[in-house]
Amino acid sequence: MSYTNGLDNPELFFQIVLYTGNGSNRTISYPNADADLDADMIWIKQRSDATSHTIFDTVRGAQKAIFPNNTNAETTRTDAISAFGTDGFDLGANGDLNANTETHVAWCWKAGGSSSSNSDGDITTTISANTTSGISICKYSGNGSNDQELGHGMNKIPDMWLIKRTDSASTPNWVVGAKPLGFDDNYMHLNTTDAAASSINSGTGTPTTSVFFVGDHASVNASGATYISYVFSSVQGFSKIGGSYVGNGSSDGTFVYTGFRPAMVIQKVSSTTGSWHIHDSKRSINGTDKYLYPDTSEAEVSTTRMDFLSNGFKLRSDSSTWNGSGATFMYMAFAEAPFVNSKGVPANAR
Repeated sequence: MSYTNGLDNPELFFQIVLYTGNGSNRTISYPNADADLDADMIWIKQRSDATSHTIFDTVRGAQKAIFPNNTNAETTRTDAISAFGTDGFDLGANGDLNANTETHVAWCWKAGGSSSSNSDGDITTTISANTTSGISICKYSGNGSNDQELGHGMNKIPDMWLIKRTDSASTPNWVVGAKPLGFDDNYMHLNTTDAAASSINSGTGTPTTSVFFVGDHASVNASGATYISYVFSSVQGFSKIGGSYVGNGSSDGTFVYTGFRPAMVIQKVSSTTGSWHIHDSKRSINGTDKYLYPDTSEAEVSTTRMDFLSNGFKLRSDSSTWNGSGATFMYMAFAEAPFVNSKGVPANAR
């Protein structure tokens, strides 16, 4: 199988940066400068200490922080990311993001660059959408009505989206809608260990190549409230979004085919309670022994849980939150290299 969609080099659209803080203003450079990444969404976590996960994006603007592991409203941090640039980003002396001698990781995605207005849905959105990589950042104000369409601009059907209310009037949970959950009023919370549930959070409409749906819950669509949504669609050779697998309860665990060698896997059991986990290929030799919890501020943990292979990942744990027998798990993954590129060259396992 070959790929001709322009994603032979996933680092054009996604890169992982490891750095040690220095407590001073600085520029953080992406590992592959030749890719000219110019990221629009950056998620940072201090690895060596317990601090909040923090996300920034170009649609809300530099210095505007939100936190995956809690319900806090958006905060302006003047000592955080001050500029999104080609080949890197400018970072201040913030203690969570650049503490002296502390180790950090930044996961960086390219969306569509400069934002624009989109009126495809019932609610007008401000978007930065990439039709090649299947990534869209959508900002909107709620209208309080049920089953509302939101334009995403990807020209692809979304497989997963994360929504956070950003204004200070209320601070509800993050909402995750995903294909394995069915989209029909089903959801999970990024900031909790809760199992998948059903309510009016996600709306009942099936997403299309132009829109996705929200209900009238305060978490996603209160009248006059402001929101940000990160919308993803699977792209052959680059991403597998909203995938699922069933655990086998063995240390010789389930193999999950993605069609590429993963750079990053975010995973959670959906059929019962259990933490979210992030593995990536930069913090571990094979993605196996270091992970972070998106739903807590905990520092990095070192325990062998999964292997990254040339065409997917394999669980190496019988833990109920990773590979419980008969349990259903949801994941999203991004590529380090496609399994076979457009020239017919296969990826190697790490």
